[in-house]
Amino acid sequence: MDAWRATCKSNVQARLLIPQGRFVVSTMFFAGPCLTPGPITIQVVGTVVATTDISEYVNGEWLMFEDLDGVKLIGGGTFDGMGKESWATTENCEADQTDTCVRNPSSIYFHKVRNGIIQNIKSVNPKGFHFFVTNCANIRLRLLKLTAPATSPNTDGIHISNSIDVKLSKNTIETGDDCVSMIQGVNNITINKLKCGPGHGISIGSLGKYADEQEVKDIRVKNCTMVGTTNGLRIKTWPDKYPGSASAITFSDIVMENVKNPIIIDQEYDCEPANCQKKPSLVKIKDVVFSNIRGTTISPIAVDLRCSKQFPCQDVKLKNINLNLGPKPSGSRCTNIKPVYGGVQRPAACL
Repeated sequence: MDAWRATCKSNVQARLLIPQGRFVVSTMFFAGPCLTPGPITIQVVGTVVATTDISEYVNGEWLMFEDLDGVKLIGGGTFDGMGKESWATTENCEADQTDTCVRNPSSIYFHKVRNGIIQNIKSVNPKGFHFFVTNCANIRLRLLKLTAPATSPNTDGIHISNSIDVKLSKNTIETGDDCVSMIQGVNNITINKLKCGPGHGISIGSLGKYADEQEVKDIRVKNCTMVGTTNGLRIKTWPDKYPGSASAITFSDIVMENVKNPIIIDQEYDCEPANCQKKPSLVKIKDVVFSNIRGTTISPIAVDLRCSKQFPCQDVKLKNINLNLGPKPSGSRCTNIKPVYGGVQRPAACL
């Protein structure tokens, strides 16, 4: 870490170069604040490989960037999380209902970073998330290639929480969980020209799991393609938990290719939809638009809007929806919601 400390303390604009080659490292902490004027550039040309001993990750993440104002992570290089050995632990945790398990390390962790750019970087086989952005502002993630097997558990592509003004553009994500997940406290998020799949699609939530969650608002998802994902565009909240809110959300110009659950609002998350006996979700969902969503689905119910009985969804609009289930028509389901429709509706609108 001597090279980082020298870069951070430089009184002129500085660049940290990771050259061609293969470099094996355990957890590392790129901490600020720095004295360097202007953004620090970290140029990754080679391949950075994680160690496989999970006990070495005492800080909970692999490569951590914290308390920085102005940083660029660029260069076309690769971060290999060597996650295969840790995925079995994740699967065991998912079977444990006590909430005592610890999340596996994210490959790249941005915390309290302002004015950051992550561009032209590849991430493969993370132990946990590929990228985790939290408590950040003005972050750009573009031209990223993130890959992990479809069966790899909890390998979210880009996970965002408690952050403002985050823009994702022209990224390709093939992974075992959500391509992009956004939870509490996100504001002014744009996702443009994402290719997602395999994976679990684009998710807002889950929300309402914890007390005092911050609101989610101003999210725009546009010009994206979903291929073979297990969900498409999803908002999910927990029943019988805590209050929260999600509003001013737009999904537009999205292409679906053989996607399961292409449009879904699920306020009975992790509860059997046909027979959920838990109390209603306390998360309020309003001002949501699905516009120009087209393609193919493998789900008999292509538009599934299951809202809270206590706080029904408000101001949800569906415009020009055209989702086909092979030669058969797909269907819609609406619970505790009165959507506003416009243009083509395939499947047919809820009665």
